Amino acid sequence: MDSFVEAVRTGLRELADPVKAPEMQAYMKSEMPFLGVQKPGRVALLKSLPRIDSRDEWLDAVRTLWREATYREERYVALALSGDRRFQSVELLPWFDEMIVTGAWWDYVDEIASKRIGPLLRSSPDVVRPLMLKWSVDADRWRRRTSIICQLGFKGATDVELLTACVDANVEDPDFFLRKGIGWALREFAKTEPGWVRAFVEARPGLSPLSRREALKHL
Repeated sequence: MDSFVEAVRTGLRELADPVKAPEMQAYMKSEMPFLGVQKPGRVALLKSLPRIDSRDEWLDAVRTLWREATYREERYVALALSGDRRFQSVELLPWFDEMIVTGAWWDYVDEIASKRIGPLLRSSPDVVRPLMLKWSVDADRWRRRTSIICQLGFKGATDVELLTACVDANVEDPDFFLRKGIGWALREFAKTEPGWVRAFVEARPGLSPLSRREALKHL
């Protein structure tokens, strides 16, 4: 695991672009600095590294890269690595929660919500659904955003009662990321159930103009 983590760090440093780094940091409004390694470079780096077959070693590598990161790209690699389909289970929920709370920005949270929490919600709704209801009223806005957007791409499999509960819990919150998340979730579901979304929006005069505009964008 140590050699894997060091290989990631060495590879990222070799790919560093000092011109792009400050531009990427400014765009993301990040306190953590960037090396200037864009996604294609990070993907190629991960593909070049030895495959990890031990679940414990895999999780250790993800945690180490995330927790000890000094550059944002290290967390991006940890995030990408965390999606290994061989190891996904509800046992990872506490870890994904840690990533959400400590990452605390949309570039991390949106992928965790839709690509990590979402699939677990599909496979283990009895475990994940109650957690999303709990997160929908949590003090942490990123847990709440996760509860709202975790069903992106579910289409006809969307749990409308869960979506309704998570949106209604946050419908009057002034936070931009919650309002944007509500609009995004409704806009995506509108591709499957446009009538339901239109009626949902019309029934909620307290919905922010941003959420309303995003929800009805393609209707």
